[in-house]
Amino acid sequence: MIRTSDRKEAVALIQEASASGARKFKACEELEISVRTYQRWIEKGKVSEDQRPYAKRPVPMNKLTPEERTAVIEVANNAEFKSSPPSQIVPTLADRGCYLASESTFYRILREQAQQNHRGRSQAPKKKGPTTHKAEGPNQVWCWDITWLPGPAKGIYFYLYLILDLFSRKVVGWEIYEVESSEHAASLVRKAHLRERVGTSPLVLHSDNGSPMKGASLMETLYQLDVMSSYSRPRVSNDNAYAESIFKTCKYRPDYPYKGFSTIDESRVWVLSFVRWYNQHHKHSGLKFMTPNQRHTGISSQVVEKRSQVYEVAKAKNPGRWTGETRNWEPPQTVYLNPTDEQVMDKVG
Repeated sequence: MIRTSDRKEAVALIQEASASGARKFKACEELEISVRTYQRWIEKGKVSEDQRPYAKRPVPMNKLTPEERTAVIEVANNAEFKSSPPSQIVPTLADRGCYLASESTFYRILREQAQQNHRGRSQAPKKKGPTTHKAEGPNQVWCWDITWLPGPAKGIYFYLYLILDLFSRKVVGWEIYEVESSEHAASLVRKAHLRERVGTSPLVLHSDNGSPMKGASLMETLYQLDVMSSYSRPRVSNDNAYAESIFKTCKYRPDYPYKGFSTIDESRVWVLSFVRWYNQHHKHSGLKFMTPNQRHTGISSQVVEKRSQVYEVAKAKNPGRWTGETRNWEPPQTVYLNPTDEQVMDKVG
C-alpha cells in the first residue's frame, strides 16, 4: 500500500519527466509502477487516496461467532481442561461427540487471550547457558581435556590428558596413554591434587561431556577428594575454551612432530619439554605477559613492580614520549570461565 504523499510525489515526477520529453511508460518504469496505475491515480483530476482501508469486506463464512469463541474459552478454562493444551482438549471432545473448533483455532483464541502458555504447574523450557565459574587464586578451578597425538602410522594415536589451572594457566598435571579411559583420568586428577596440595580447599574440575570425563572411576575419585565436577554443554567446544586453547598452542609449536611420534615414550619426552616451556618461559598474553609459574606462585606482583619501575624511569628520562600513564602490567585478579554478560561488563568496567 502506497501512502497518498508518496503517490503525489510519484505523479509529480512522472509529469515533470513527461513535460521534458520523456516517454510516460519509461518514467513509470523508473518508479516501478505501471502506466495503468498512474492513470488510475489521476483519473478524477487529482491524486486519489488508496480506498482499500475503507472498503467494506464481508464477514468470512467460517468465522466463529462471539458465542462460539466464548464456548472455546470456557471449555479451555474449566476444571477438567485448565491444565491441558488444545492438542489434548480437541481429541477428548471428539471422543464425546462434541466439536467446538479445530485445534489451530483453539490455539489462536487462547493466544489472543494471552493464555497460550504452559498450563498448570509446568514451566516453559529455558535455554540453558554455559556453566560459569570464577577463580581469584590458583587451584580453585581446573579445566581438563584429552587430545590425540599422531602415532607412528595413520590411524594410530596417543592420548594426551592435560589439566590447566584457570587462574594461572599453569599445567598442573598431564599424562599420555594409548587409550581413553576414566581410570587414567582418575589417576591423573589424584596425582595433580596431591602435587598441588589442594587438601580440603574447594576445587572445581571442568571438562566436556566425553565418556572418560563421566566414568565411574573418575566420579568416585572426585567424590573422595571433595572436588566438584562441572561440564560443558553438549556439542559446544567453546565452553571449555581454555583447554582447547592450550592444545592449539601445543600443536602449533615450531618443533611439534606433526608427522607423528615413533613411540609413546617419544611423545612423553616432547610433551614434558613443552610443559616446561609453557609453565616457566611462555609469557601468556592473558596474564599481561607473565609466565604461568609466576602467576601460580604469587610472584607476579614483584614482576609488575619491577616492570612499572622500569617504565617510570624511562618516562622520567623522556616525558615527551608519554601522553598519559605508563603501561599497566597488572594481570586480572579474577578470571571467569564462560562469563555471563554482567561479568563481562564488570570486567570491562
